[in-house]
Amino acid sequence: MADRILLVEDEKQIARTLRLYLEQAGFQVTTMDDGALALPAFRRERPALVILDLNLPHVDGLDLCRQMRRESDTPIIMLTARIEEADRLIGLELGADDYVSKPFSPREVVARVRAVLRRTRGEVQPPEVRRVGDLEVDLERHQVSLAGAAVDLTPLEFDLLAALTRRPGQVFSRLQLLDQLQGEAFEGFERAVDQHVKNLRAKLGDDARHPRYIETVFGVGYRLIRPDEDYA
Repeated sequence: MADRILLVEDEKQIARTLRLYLEQAGFQVTTMDDGALALPAFRRERPALVILDLNLPHVDGLDLCRQMRRESDTPIIMLTARIEEADRLIGLELGADDYVSKPFSPREVVARVRAVLRRTRGEVQPPEVRRVGDLEVDLERHQVSLAGAAVDLTPLEFDLLAALTRRPGQVFSRLQLLDQLQGEAFEGFERAVDQHVKNLRAKLGDDARHPRYIETVFGVGYRLIRPDEDYA
């Protein structure tokens, strides 16, 4: 039976997107948009994990986290647009298992959900790390390194690179890559991919004219160059 996730988020677009991604990943999802209704739903549903926004109407996420933790050790992942370190520390001190700041990649949240469930259940599974030459992409930790040095990417840039590393050498059309960047800002804007590739290349120190990592296949899209290839 699929694990049930209780998602408490009052921003409708975020809730819809997260629910879609979680359901596609095989979870059952119950959504709530009001802090006052979340605790009764928590008691009724007995979810495997709670995703909890901090800024909620009537009862905020910190108070909910405190109440849930008094009653159960169910894993809790907090979502917030707040950037102050104090908010993160308070949430973790109250018993939250993980913390994701907005804006975020829905795929990152799904990865965090899986990681927290494995950790809290005592399951040991090696993280999925893709290595292409001196480029390393850690899908679970959402981290990228190049020749051992960390590369700071936005969530969208990370998703784009993760898509390309899935099949090094394969050409992906802009529409295929756009599908990996699903989000409100990119619906119908195929050329938005070009700007993200440009930004990604800059962070990788790549040259579009003589690429080491990302090659433009004119009229089609992009591909990640395999380390055994000689680019002319």
